[in-house]
Amino acid sequence: MGPIEAPCRVTVIGLGYVGLPLAVAAAEAGFLVTGLDTDELRIKQLAAGDSYVEDIPAERLLGALDSGLTVSHDYADTKDFDVCVIAVPTPLRDGAPDLSYIESAASSVTPHLRPGATVVLESTSYPGTTEDVLLPILEHGSGLRAGRDFHLGYSPERIDPGNTQWRLENTPKVVSGVDEDSLGAIDSFYRRIVTRTVPVSSPRTAELTKLLENTFRQVNIALVNELAMCARPLGVDIWEAVGAAATKPFGFMPFLPGPGVGGHCLPVDPTYLAWQVRRQLSHDVRFISLANEINAHMPRHVAQRVATGLGRELTGAHVLLLGLAYKKNTGDVRESPAVEVARLLHEAGAHVRAVEPYATPAHLPPHVLCVDLTEEELRAADAVVVTTDHDVFDYALVERHARYVFDTRNRYRGEGVDRL
Repeated sequence: MGPIEAPCRVTVIGLGYVGLPLAVAAAEAGFLVTGLDTDELRIKQLAAGDSYVEDIPAERLLGALDSGLTVSHDYADTKDFDVCVIAVPTPLRDGAPDLSYIESAASSVTPHLRPGATVVLESTSYPGTTEDVLLPILEHGSGLRAGRDFHLGYSPERIDPGNTQWRLENTPKVVSGVDEDSLGAIDSFYRRIVTRTVPVSSPRTAELTKLLENTFRQVNIALVNELAMCARPLGVDIWEAVGAAATKPFGFMPFLPGPGVGGHCLPVDPTYLAWQVRRQLSHDVRFISLANEINAHMPRHVAQRVATGLGRELTGAHVLLLGLAYKKNTGDVRESPAVEVARLLHEAGAHVRAVEPYATPAHLPPHVLCVDLTEEELRAADAVVVTTDHDVFDYALVERHARYVFDTRNRYRGEGVDRL
């Protein structure tokens, strides 16, 4: 079993924010790629050249389709693969990891697993998932043995939606294998797609690497969020303090406060690590628990600050939110703190409207009316809350016509503006 070279057959299971960019990049690298997703509507959309992932514009998707990318919802179309990458969701259910999508994908692809093939897991999960969950399913269903008959490993995704500087292709890719041959095969595959790979000694190390990266961000964001809640009563501008600290050329990395954390990674991934440590070692990772608690509280803090800024109860107030996505310039509303802010305002009796130019309407909360950013909407609002600072917003228009602005993203200064 030698190195993986194009044009071999690659299957990517799961065509979301991780799988679709990988499938497209692999097709562009000369691989014959089948992208599989069980959502038939997604497959129809992609087959028509219509991308739902901002990082993959329609022109690039069409180019990949012309270069040999095919999309399907039928696992029969994955037969004869040389490489299979599993990039399916790993949500939390009642505070515990839900690996059902990984298990289902593994069971469905196993009938097509052949000697010499390679399987890579990219879905974020706790250390041990590749070897303790995925490996037994593949071996039992195929009668083959990992390492001896097929390659197996883990390579954590590092997709940052909306980041135009660091993309899949130029972000270093951590790779691992259950043995040396597996590592070599997986490394050779990704070296055709990315500019640099980072081999590590085991899938467990690679799995922990991903959780460490996101736990680092979760904890540091929680720290600055807690300081933001303390700074204002102390008469300190937290944004100015962070900016000043960031001038130190060593020993400090700036993190910014906000209405909370969102996306699949930060609200979910650190809990995977804490869950596994508690289960296996009977030990609580207290940093993770505290960080989760602080960041989960931020939407409520925002709602309370809006009420304080208005000087009245929220019942009957007209509140206009700018942005519902969890980060700017994307339509990703997964675990978005802005959506939680909207829910809390609605439950408090406010009439909530929102301007969200990127997200699909079907993914937005039903109790929020989506509107365009107009002078009329701004004048009608008792409060305008900047929850996601999309660059397309006309902030000058807001400044001219909004009576009161609560800014969670530090876009404004001046009279009539409160900042987190």
